[in-house]
Amino acid sequence: MDYLALAKKYKTPLYIYDFDHIKAQYEKLKREFNARKSLICYAVKANSNLSLLKHIAALGGGFDCVSIGEVKRAILAGGSNYKIIYSGVGKSDEEIKEALNLDILMINLESYEEMLRVELIAKELNKKARISVRVNPNVDPKTHPYISTGLHKNKFGVSIDEARKIYLHAHKSDYLDPVGIHSHIGSQLSDISPVIEAANIVSSLLKELRAADIDIKFFDVGGGIGIRYKDENEPNLYEYAQGILAALKGQDATIICEPGRFIVGNSGELLTSVLYEKRNTNKRFVVVDAAMNDLLRPSLYEAYHEIVALKDGAKSPCDVVGPICESGDFLAKDIELPRLEHGDLLVIKSAGAYGYSMSSNYNTRGRAAQIAIESGKDRLIGQRESFEDMIRNEKEFI
Repeated sequence: MDYLALAKKYKTPLYIYDFDHIKAQYEKLKREFNARKSLICYAVKANSNLSLLKHIAALGGGFDCVSIGEVKRAILAGGSNYKIIYSGVGKSDEEIKEALNLDILMINLESYEEMLRVELIAKELNKKARISVRVNPNVDPKTHPYISTGLHKNKFGVSIDEARKIYLHAHKSDYLDPVGIHSHIGSQLSDISPVIEAANIVSSLLKELRAADIDIKFFDVGGGIGIRYKDENEPNLYEYAQGILAALKGQDATIICEPGRFIVGNSGELLTSVLYEKRNTNKRFVVVDAAMNDLLRPSLYEAYHEIVALKDGAKSPCDVVGPICESGDFLAKDIELPRLEHGDLLVIKSAGAYGYSMSSNYNTRGRAAQIAIESGKDRLIGQRESFEDMIRNEKEFI
């Protein structure tokens, strides 16, 4: 890839997405479930760029959304309403109403109280709400605590006992249609055994519900398949799929999985320019034009992203930092890079997931431009934000 030409054409910081890689990742996972009815619902929160969503919709993908905004993004990008799931702990009445009017596949419930709200709103609209329940199987996902979701101490989902209560109530309701069962224990999982353990627990509940004549059609195993940032072992997809199929024990249900990072994580890179180097006593800093507002993961999770300099030379330890007025504004610490000068380029790898989607205007910095690379050709899919873009919603009030 000619990074110098891309930097010249689009400026930096610049997000670059390989759409061919996205397609390959989607198809690789879909193939593992070919023997069964399945639906790959891409987790929109990982990267919600409209062109990227359109690309996935064209492949036949569905969408896992955690806000009504994400639901509307998926539909705007060409996603089928009947392939959209609306999850999330705190849905407002207005959001629930909108989701019901959009007639999406199902609303994923996170509590008994939420079920009562959905039922009340469905009654007001004289509609029947298709629902699933997020079951918390209390399985340790063995991942970073901030992205762990499957333990009782996490805010997500309900216990097995609470799930039974919700399903029994929904089964008797004139305004609720329980069609799915769901679990998601965490993100960036390199060990798939917790996912299989959770699938077995939820499958036992599925069997129990069907014995009570509750017709669950969708068995949703969530997402969380990890990728390689540094030296992680990527899960074996065949073992992952076979473990889930075995957990279902011949029960007839459409399998749904909700990958986000797995689809887009290693498709994306953040290209940044060096402003200058500086030293504080013996500490070397490489100051670049990208910052924590562009890529928050290192600051938030102390996450590692490989950084490659597009020049050779003897290497020495340094921190790569941005212009934001925070000590936490770093993209890497104590990594080895050659001596760098103004205008040199660095490529920050594995930035396709939770990069742009978590970016902000902190310090009144515009969000980066985004481009797609497909079949060797580049195209703009997200304009760089200008100062006027950032103040548009405030300007008329001064």
